[in-house]
Amino acid sequence: MQSYTIGQAARLLGVSPDTARRWADAGKVATHRDESGRRLIDGRDLAAFSIEVGQTASGEEDASYTSARNAFPGIVTAVKLGDVAAQVEIQAGPHRLVSLLTREAVEELGLEVGMQATARVKSTSVHIDRT
Repeated sequence: MQSYTIGQAARLLGVSPDTARRWADAGKVATHRDESGRRLIDGRDLAAFSIEVGQTASGEEDASYTSARNAFPGIVTAVKLGDVAAQVEIQAGPHRLVSLLTREAVEELGLEVGMQATARVKSTSVHIDRT
């Protein structure tokens, strides 16, 4: 399972590293240390926490993390596989994006909960790029 540094988690959540550190210090998201002493957050824990942050931030006027190309880097929070189709959810800061794509595409990208991915939005289509 992929783990994220406090700085990486902050970028994915759309907050400053200081805010992410305060959340970790307050026990809002679990951390562990690697062999060099850096604090890391397990991908599944970060995915669950990002959903909470997105739900509480939905009414706030926070700046969104986006670019002119409509790219939303975030963390995969859900993958639902059908026989042919699949549904992938990404939490990008306070934004929850859902994409319907083929099961084959999900398998080729190796998408799973807790990993980084980027949702690219064009009109009503959302495409997922593995980061």
